[in-house]
Amino acid sequence: MENNNQQRRNFIRAAAIGSVAGISLLSACKEDEDEDQKVSPPEDLMQEHGLLNRILLIYDHCRVLLMANQNFPIEALANSAGIIRTFVEDYHEKQEENYLFPRFRKANQLTDLVETLLTQHKAGRAITDQLMQLTKSQHPSATEKQQVVKLLTDFNTMYRPHEAREDTILFPAFRKIVSHHEYDALGEEFENNEHKLFGKSGFEGMVEKVADIEKSFGIYELAQFTPKIS
Repeated sequence: MENNNQQRRNFIRAAAIGSVAGISLLSACKEDEDEDQKVSPPEDLMQEHGLLNRILLIYDHCRVLLMANQNFPIEALANSAGIIRTFVEDYHEKQEENYLFPRFRKANQLTDLVETLLTQHKAGRAITDQLMQLTKSQHPSATEKQQVVKLLTDFNTMYRPHEAREDTILFPAFRKIVSHHEYDALGEEFENNEHKLFGKSGFEGMVEKVADIEKSFGIYELAQFTPKIS
């Protein structure tokens, strides 16, 4: 009888240990899953570059229409410039200027690149100021249309190499100049800042707004950009 009781106690003890181990394993898996879902600071910024690229496509399309003297809803271009102002310049670029650029200066790394990027941020904002002013009128004059064409050309010519240099040089180097803890903390801070400014929908909500503008111009479907190869 005593042996049976001891066996039962051993069984219960083993079962309890197994349960604790199982819970610990599940918790570890959940933590790993949470880690996998976190977006790093450079990844966050590069996603936002994807949104910028879609606006650059809209700018290209508007420039072609203006040069061909074809009419289109000018408010769609105004809305695009508005997204550049609120999301790219007042949020995305401010993240770079407040969190990345100072750390590169402090580490004395890529300082020349940082200064050029900052100068281009300022130039981009000046262009956006002019675009927003010129797109207020529903019927811009021929001279105003020429000015818009030049502004769109200048903006896109600058920002394509600008973002490419950030994606291939600046962002990969950022991981090397901050600690692991600081790197993770900044990712969370970027996410909090995004939702503080743009609500729960955040980045995804902005993507939807860009998609609506693309649809209004008939340039939403990705397949239409596939060349016909004979």
